[in-house]
Amino acid sequence: MYNPSVETAFDVIVIGGGHAGAEAAWAAARLGARTALVTMSLDAIGRMSCNPAVGGLGKGHMVREIDALGGLMGLVTDATGIQFRMLNTTKGPAVWAPRAQADRAVYAAEVRRRLHEAPNLDLREGLVEQIHTFRDAGRPHVTGLTLGDGTFLKGQAVVVATGTFLRGLMHTGEALTPGGRIGEPAASGLSASLQAIGLELGRLKTGTPPRVHRDSLDYDVLTPQPGDDPPVPFSFMTDRIDRPQVQCWITWTNERTHEFIRNNLHRAPLYSGQIKSTGPRYCPSIEDKIVRFADKARHQLFLEPEGRDSDRIYCNGISTSLPRDVQDAVVHSIRGMERATILQYGYAVEYDFVPTHQITLSLETKAVRGLFLAGQINGTSGYEEAAGQGLIAGTNAVRGLAGQEPLVLGRDEAYIGVMIDDLVTRPPAEPYRMFTSRAEYRLHLRSDNADQRLTPIGRRVGLVCDDRWRRWDAKREGIERVRRAVAETSWNHGPLRDWLKRPDATIGELDRILSAGGGPAFPADTLEAVFLEARYEGYLARQQRQIERFRQLEGVAIPSDVDYSALSGLRREARETFARINPNTLGQAGRISGITPADTMTLWIHISSRRRSKADVR
Repeated sequence: MYNPSVETAFDVIVIGGGHAGAEAAWAAARLGARTALVTMSLDAIGRMSCNPAVGGLGKGHMVREIDALGGLMGLVTDATGIQFRMLNTTKGPAVWAPRAQADRAVYAAEVRRRLHEAPNLDLREGLVEQIHTFRDAGRPHVTGLTLGDGTFLKGQAVVVATGTFLRGLMHTGEALTPGGRIGEPAASGLSASLQAIGLELGRLKTGTPPRVHRDSLDYDVLTPQPGDDPPVPFSFMTDRIDRPQVQCWITWTNERTHEFIRNNLHRAPLYSGQIKSTGPRYCPSIEDKIVRFADKARHQLFLEPEGRDSDRIYCNGISTSLPRDVQDAVVHSIRGMERATILQYGYAVEYDFVPTHQITLSLETKAVRGLFLAGQINGTSGYEEAAGQGLIAGTNAVRGLAGQEPLVLGRDEAYIGVMIDDLVTRPPAEPYRMFTSRAEYRLHLRSDNADQRLTPIGRRVGLVCDDRWRRWDAKREGIERVRRAVAETSWNHGPLRDWLKRPDATIGELDRILSAGGGPAFPADTLEAVFLEARYEGYLARQQRQIERFRQLEGVAIPSDVDYSALSGLRREARETFARINPNTLGQAGRISGITPADTMTLWIHISSRRRSKADVR
């Protein structure tokens, strides 16, 4: 589908081999663009810096969406997962969320294998020092980049997906180490280059817990946490997962743990003033939990293997930057971990990011044409958020070069759309994490129907392969067959569809009823789709009406040449905010932090007046 008009060494260059970079490179190459992925170490491509797990509340929805669009993450997780669980199954289907523990080493190897085998993709090892731009008419545009060894790579579009490496600084107690991840250096020159081309930078912080040796735990006193049987795959291309699953375990902090932490807060970089940037509110360090939730007697911890054959256990829940001696005391105070051997101490890392009032919904920067940002450089946290952005940024880099409209997913279409809209209209002051509560239309945006929502879009833009499209089409036809069967079947002296709305109705019973007549068996995913749409028919219809009203506001485009400073009816704060973010639609304008309904109405009156004036002239 791609037909560049200018010959260059590369059409798209992706900086960074993490989850955002991998998805961006995968998307660009899949769309036919000559693509380079540049990373400091080829061995680090796909590496899971923190927890070797994928999915969770809100995050699992995004992984399903990435998969439905034709991305990598779901396929790789299914191929390398060692424990699968569906979260929130006691609640409604809107918040059912798949999660999987992955084999850390095998996951990274599988990402590298798929990228190595991808056509049109060149993997390069090097440290990017400078991004080059050229101004001919209008805003400047990307022309390429220079590596630390002086190599110049020419390219028409660049996706920056640098994770926590931009001027990364790691903290363990008073010890400071430049780096974006344990054992890996920081990228320093690129930050200065981004500032030189007109981007404002800020600083954020994240952290990771200690890892302990699996043979040093007392499993007799830990609570087992098994996976689901059978495991539910992430990818719509995976029929089943037959591998045996590993066990995870649960334990708790206690008052002794909390006392060690309280007595050493003066040595904690978060409280000593050593760390000056903002960390994630929804994934706080253990020292932050003890201070913020002082009334809680204990905090739950999850002990999760980093691989099927790995000696390392990830201590989920005790992210910390306390000194090593304090970490020793904290870990050994926890039940089941009294004799634990720490293999890697926890640490915090500060890094540069680009405040997101400087990007558009396509993830292109406003300052430089052809320069896209994805992942933690946009202020997000988590592999899933990064991967979703990477897929969109890589796709739009190619579409921009081909002169096509960018792929922009609406808040009513995908959690990925919710995330990007949040980033642009409500620039985060702390690392952004996806939750189901962020989506207004979450009953519509379920994890089970991501393919029905997004695979046609992925096919339209060229990301969805023939095999995936045939599978989607077969599922669509299967859902129609189940709908017809339900419509034609009576049960308990009434329509079967009415029975499906009863609290005691189950998918298994629906299968039994439809199979009773000796007809063909229906696949489980088609039964589930019809069961859920029937059960929540009234709620879905109500939400669909809300979506239609939302789309009316989204359909009111704001002219790009609006001079907000001249709108006397707007508050000064609103004028400054609109000028900084430059919203595309009236709906987007109304979602900006600090904007009131009165501000939106004033803007709407101005747009309407302009339209009437132009109509009168004609």
